[in-house]
Amino acid sequence: MDTRHVVERALVREARPEDDAVVGELLVEAFLTQYSKKLPDVVYGDERKRELRDVASRRKVATVLVAELDGQVVGTVALFKPGAPGSEAWLPNAADLRGLATAVSHHGLGLARPLMDAAESLARQWGVDAVCLHVRRGAEGVGRMYLRRGYERVPEGDLDLPTVFLEGYVLRFKKD
Repeated sequence: MDTRHVVERALVREARPEDDAVVGELLVEAFLTQYSKKLPDVVYGDERKRELRDVASRRKVATVLVAELDGQVVGTVALFKPGAPGSEAWLPNAADLRGLATAVSHHGLGLARPLMDAAESLARQWGVDAVCLHVRRGAEGVGRMYLRRGYERVPEGDLDLPTVFLEGYVLRFKKD
């Protein structure tokens, strides 16, 4: 499959209620597959899977975007406005980017790029100063992808949760 052709054909749009089930399963499958390969000690419990599948609740507090290819949802990302319920952004006037994933069948084809482009464009439209996000400690490849996009690793944004350590990254639109 021609990667460039796939990325050019991808349509990024806002998720609709009829997308919820597909997006939820895509998130669970993508996260389980990626982490089982790279971080085999990571286990997703039923509660985490339920959270990932609850796209309807996420759409109430965030903008959920999907990448569609030939009528099939093959990727997703969510963007929370500053102060939105569930946002983990640690900077004032910053959006929080969460749940970037592509369908396992489409991994490695570059579909994260149009999703990220659309999310960052939306954040700029909102007039935010930055986009914050978190990456599970140990997922170096994911971190490198964000660094290549201009994000900085910011330890002040780290979250040390009972079940996971998340490393903070930020893309600043306005310099301090």
